Amino acid sequence: MHIGELADRAGMSLRTIRHYDDVGLLKPSGRTEGGFRLYTEDDLVRLLLIRRMKPLGYTLEQMGELLGVIAALAADPDDADQRAAFARIAAEATERRDRLRLHLEYADEFLEILREH
Repeated sequence: MHIGELADRAGMSLRTIRHYDDVGLLKPSGRTEGGFRLYTEDDLVRLLLIRRMKPLGYTLEQMGELLGVIAALAADPDDADQRAAFARIAAEATERRDRLRLHLEYADEFLEILREH
C-alpha cells in the first residue's frame, strides 16, 4: 500500500510516517519504480504499535529499542536476554499506564468540581 493509505488506516499524518522513516522506526518494505514508499500489512501493525506507545511517553529511541526486542524475540523466542528486556519493558509500560490512569482520575475530579459551580 502507498503511504496515503497507510496514513488513513493508521489514523496518522503523512508527515509523521515520513518522520518515522527518517529516524528508522518504520522503513517502507519497498518502493515503486517512481520512488514512492510501499508498505505491507506488517508495516501497518508496526505503525499501530508505535502509535500505542506514544501516549505512554516513550521517546523515539525507546520505541526503537522495544521494536528491536520484539523483532529479536520473533526470530528467537528462547533468547533469555531479549525475554528479560521484554519483561522490563512490559513492567515499565504498566507503570506508565497506571500513572496515566491516575492523571485521568485527577482530570475527572477537576471536571466534577467545575460542573458543581
